[in-house]
Formats: sequence, C-alpha cells, structure tokens
Amino acid sequence: MTGNAAAMEQVLSTLPVLRTLIVDDEPLAVERLQALCRQIGGLDVVGTANDGATALREVGALSPDVVLLDMTMPELDGLGVARALAKTENPPALVFVTAHDSFAVEAFDLDAVDYVLKPVSPERLGRAIQRAMAQRTAAQHAATQGEDRPRAPSPWIGEFWVPYRSELLRIAASDVDRIDAERDYVRLHVGQKDGPSRSYLLLQTASGLEERLDPAMFMRLHRSTILRRDRISGLRHDGLGVWSAELSDGSAVRIGRTYLAKAKAMAGR
Repeated sequence: MTGNAAAMEQVLSTLPVLRTLIVDDEPLAVERLQALCRQIGGLDVVGTANDGATALREVGALSPDVVLLDMTMPELDGLGVARALAKTENPPALVFVTAHDSFAVEAFDLDAVDYVLKPVSPERLGRAIQRAMAQRTAAQHAATQGEDRPRAPSPWIGEFWVPYRSELLRIAASDVDRIDAERDYVRLHVGQKDGPSRSYLLLQTASGLEERLDPAMFMRLHRSTILRRDRISGLRHDGLGVWSAELSDGSAVRIGRTYLAKAKAMAGR
C-alpha cells in the first residue's frame, strides 16, 4: 500500500461507515470495486447489481448511503438510474465509476458527488468517498437544524469537471477567465494564483454552454469567445465599426457585430 493510500485509509477509518451498493454490468469490474472498498475502509458493501433495473430495486431494499454506479449499461444506463433516484425522497449519494469521460456534464447536472474514471485507484476512490461522507454529514446537520426545505438549486452552472490525465478535475466557474469555442469543444482558460494560466478542453458547444452560464458573471462577445465580465477593463473603437474589448491582462478580444449592442449596453452606451 502506498503512503497516500495508507493516509487515506487512516482518515476514512475515523468516519462513520457508509452502506455501499456497487452497480456495474461487468462482473470483473464489480469484483475490483469490492476489493478496493476493502482496501480503503469506511465502506460496507451491502449489495451489488449488474443492471439499472436491479440497481433501483436494490436501492429500495437496502437503503444504501452511496452507490458506485457504472455509466454504460444495457437498457437502463447510469444516467437513467440517477434520474430515477433523483425523484425519490432520500436518494443515496452517487459516485459514477466509468471508463468514459464524456458524460460528466450530465452526471453533475444530476447532483453526482463525484465522477471517477477507470482504472480506479484506492486514493481516487477514497477521495470520492470523502465527498460522499461530507454530503451525508451536511444533510444530517441540516436535518438537526430543522432545515427541512432544501434551497432551490441555481439555474446556472457553478463548476466544471474536465478530463485531465487519468481523472476529472473540478474547476469552479468563478475561476474561469475565458472560454473559447473549438468546434464541438470549448477550451476553459483558468488563471493560476501561483503560476501561469492553464487551459482545459471540455466536450460541450459554446452555444449550449452559454445558456447555462450566469449572465451576471459571463458575457459572450464573439461566436468563438465568452469572457468573465470582471476581466473586461474597457471597450475600444478600432474604426470602421470594429470594436474590441480590452482585458485586465492587457490583451484584447474583437467583439462580433452580433454581440456589439450587448457590450455597449454593459458600458452604458
């Protein structure tokens, strides 16, 4: 066991045990997850399922705290299971465990706790379990405080989960400075406090993403560019009806004609 794995096991061993259901249509994948759960501790695997319909029945019968859920299964897939569970009174925490990184947006729209890519390491699964535990602790605290009515979810996306190496990274929307369209993808440009900026590709169209971004935080200035509003330091007229937005880092972005009126309105013109 690595040092990181040992440290993770020590942390999880001090937490209440989570009743866990494993759902995967591949028997070998189920066996591997069972072995990983035994390694990291903090979990009691109360059952397994090999398809979505069985998973829903097992959730009703076993009342697990967390479900380790495969994405691609015949007939009722992981997203279908998640949608069905979201309609129940006390749904378990969902951790997607999958070989596919292209469903992350849909998964987190369904309030998944985490999205873990195969092959799964004990450390990565341990982090997912910590998040599931934090969610359960928060729910229990809200219940003891009499907070029976959950807050209405924001209609705007608050975070992105992007593939990076062998896992998905969580990026807060408030950390994204600029979004560039690249065919069927968008590139998220993220400023780094202690180093150079970085960028990440996400399988999502700019138009589809624009509809889910808070307009008080982001503004589309070109068919290929969406900017954080607070990164715009001014507007510049370049002549012949061409305008550019000057950014706080000293660069400039040309404003598309379709978006010029909105940009001027922001400046009170």
